[in-house]
This record gives sequence, C-alpha cells and structure tokens, in this order.
Amino acid sequence: MWERIVEEAPDFFTYYNMVFLVEALLATFLLSAVGCLFGFCSGFFLAVTRRTDSMILMPLRFLAFIFIEVFRRTPFLVTLMMVFFVFQIAKIDISLFTVALVSVCFIATAFITEIIRGGFESVHQTQWDTAEAMNMTLLQTLRYVIVPQAWKIILPPVFSFFILFIKDTALASQIGVVELTYAGKVLNNKGFSAALVFGSILVLYFALSYPLVRFGIWMEKRLAPTRNR
Repeated sequence: MWERIVEEAPDFFTYYNMVFLVEALLATFLLSAVGCLFGFCSGFFLAVTRRTDSMILMPLRFLAFIFIEVFRRTPFLVTLMMVFFVFQIAKIDISLFTVALVSVCFIATAFITEIIRGGFESVHQTQWDTAEAMNMTLLQTLRYVIVPQAWKIILPPVFSFFILFIKDTALASQIGVVELTYAGKVLNNKGFSAALVFGSILVLYFALSYPLVRFGIWMEKRLAPTRNR
C-alpha cells in the first residue's frame, strides 16, 4: 500500500488537483457557515416568537413548533432528498449547492432555535417579570436584560453545532454537491488509491475543524468565569 501511495503522490499532488480540493474545502465551509449564520438569525426570531403570549401570534407559534419538531427529528440526508425533490417537482432550476444550502438552513434553524430558547430559559423568570413590571417591551427586555446574560449560554453550543455540521455536510455528496467527500470520490474514481485520496480528505477536514475547535475552547474559557461569578 505504501509503495502505491509513494508512486501516485507526484501525480496526485498536482496544481489542478489541489485547486479542486481547495474549492471543495471552501464549499464545505460555506455550507456550514452560511447555513448556521442563517439558522442563528431565523432561530433567534423563532425563539422570540415562542416566548410571546399574544393570541395574534398563536398560529405563528404553532407553525414554529411544528417546523422545529419536524426538522430536529428528520435526518439530514432525508431533509436533503426532500428539498431536492420538492425543487424538482416545482420545476425550479437551481444548483445542487443551493439545494444543499437550503437543507442546511432548515436543519440549522430548527436546532439553533432550541439552543437560543434554552439560553432564554436560563435567565430566571423573575427578571422577565421585573422587566414587564417596568413597562419594558419584549424587544427592550431582550436587548437590555435577557440577551446580555443569555448569549454566554447560547454561543458555545451554537459554535459546537457549527463544527459538527462541517462533518455532516459530507452527506451533500449524495446529490452531487462538490464538497470534500465528493471531491474524494472523484479523485478515487480517477484511479488514485483510496488511502491516498481519503487520507488527504481527512487531513483537510482536520485542518478546517481543529482551529475552530481551539477557538471554541478559548471562547468557553472566556465565558466560563462570567457565568460562574
């Protein structure tokens, strides 16, 4: 095996193959980063909606609950296929990358909504009641009372979810999205050994994830003293 790897290495580590892998690495990162950023924004909105008591917003709260429960309990691959076939049935011509991105946004929104809601719940109810007694609106309560305390609880698990999703986006290769795993399949089909190809893919996943993990650990340490004070 090692002899074959050494023999194939000069042909494998060419300029065009490296560009192909870097572009696939960028696609993997963008799928996770853009999906989780959208998921955080939409998840914040849904979490706030679920905190309201207005009768007018009851249908929206119900729809938010159904959306969250469905996509939190549906595997990413199933969601990916469902979104793919919905666009096919609707005859909407979009790229496979966009299909995968929409799927990631759905999953990220569902999970991050619950993370944010958990952060809101970590702030004692008396603080919500006190802000209401002071005639603060919901937005004022969130801005001045809840979010400054809750974000320290929300941010670490959201960041961990982002790192986890970098690996899960490999399933996008099932519909032909050119991300790292798909790039590995392409190079393997060109005749390069699986050990060389997927060993390189492993290194690239590690190179992408490890700095983010270290940053997450640093962030946890920065936030922990404030939470425990």
